Amino acid sequence: MKLYVIIISLLVFQFSSAQDTPEALTPKTWSLEACITYALENNITVKDAALNTNIAAVAYGQAKSSRLPNLFGSASQNFSSGNTIDPITSDYVTDQIHSTNVGINTTVSLFQGNQLNNQIKQNKILLDQSVFQEEVEKNNIVLNILETYLQTLYSKENISIAENNLTASEKEVIRAKARLDAGTIALSDYTEAQSQKATNKYNLISAKNDYQHYIIALKQLLELSPMESIEVEAIDENMDVTHLELHKDEVYNKALGFLPEIQASKLNIAANETELDIAKGGFLPVLALSGSVGSGYTSIHDNAFSDQFNVNFNQKLGLSLTIPIFNRNQTKAAVQKASINIEKAELQKRTTEKEVYKKVETAYQNAVSAQEQVLASEASKIAAEQSYKLAQKKYELGGLSTTDLVISQNTFTNAQQNYLQAKYLNILYHQLLQFYQGNDIKL
Repeated sequence: MKLYVIIISLLVFQFSSAQDTPEALTPKTWSLEACITYALENNITVKDAALNTNIAAVAYGQAKSSRLPNLFGSASQNFSSGNTIDPITSDYVTDQIHSTNVGINTTVSLFQGNQLNNQIKQNKILLDQSVFQEEVEKNNIVLNILETYLQTLYSKENISIAENNLTASEKEVIRAKARLDAGTIALSDYTEAQSQKATNKYNLISAKNDYQHYIIALKQLLELSPMESIEVEAIDENMDVTHLELHKDEVYNKALGFLPEIQASKLNIAANETELDIAKGGFLPVLALSGSVGSGYTSIHDNAFSDQFNVNFNQKLGLSLTIPIFNRNQTKAAVQKASINIEKAELQKRTTEKEVYKKVETAYQNAVSAQEQVLASEASKIAAEQSYKLAQKKYELGGLSTTDLVISQNTFTNAQQNYLQAKYLNILYHQLLQFYQGNDIKL
């Protein structure tokens, strides 16, 4: 009786555990807009870019604080014996001395070749550049989400094609078996039908595996748990992606006006120009104001500790002027390096513009090609479908061999996949052109 109760309990526990597994839960359906919004808030790459912006903001605040005077406090306790100088009175004595010194010191730069102001200006430029770099990373994530999302949808529809093919081949195996038993076909025709069924089953498994691969890639972009189950929302089949609104040069000019990588490259030039001003400031003199207050106590005097502190209280105020005469060409080398870096920044800007033009032109040409491929592949799919249906009827009537039926089915399958690929490529390149015009990506 006890054994029976234990077995029942184990079965109940296993059933309950199975109900709690992620596989038993209903997958959450994600739209493209939801994926983009969630990724921009949670993706690690985006968060890292935001932290870089925070670091740049701290550096900017630090640069502004360099205008302020510094302030240091000091305290020391000393013991000396023998011939020495009294640290308080500066008298030459031969004795054991206990002395205490306390003070506060401050220094402020009055003029430093305008380097402080230029450093603040440069750090503000670098902060703005970091903001644009953060936007670059966000855009990269958006485009990765778009591509992965469409690949996921493509692989999902490919599963439907594979399932339909497997269902059709299973029926063909049944018909072939009946015809074999009736003696109307040879054994080779029957094995051909079985082979096609096995091939279609293999294709279905591969299609499902591809789909899971893209689901994993999408979850990684979203920073979701590997155990979380998700689905992607189907797109609007009535979405208009059949025409191009602008010429590629117009799209390119729009992209130059708003893409953050272009703005970041411009700020990179400005930052290096400011670095040149900072370097040139090294040729100019430095003027600084310093001040201090302090007091002390020495054991060589008989006055009390507090009395000596009142008597020995002192204040100092001074100006210092440092004139650069020769620093082993350090400033000259810094100026030369800054000038070279300006040229490099200008070349980098031109390179960035070329990369943007290449991306725009590629997307535009691919969009034109994809539109034509959609029309051609759709016509091919319709014709292949009609041919396959006719082949099925002939096969049922015994007027077509199994091999010819398999060829017709494979032709139809290829036509379906070509249309599917052209459709999603057309959507992808259309969305890319929308992106380069500054429009929102949405399906």
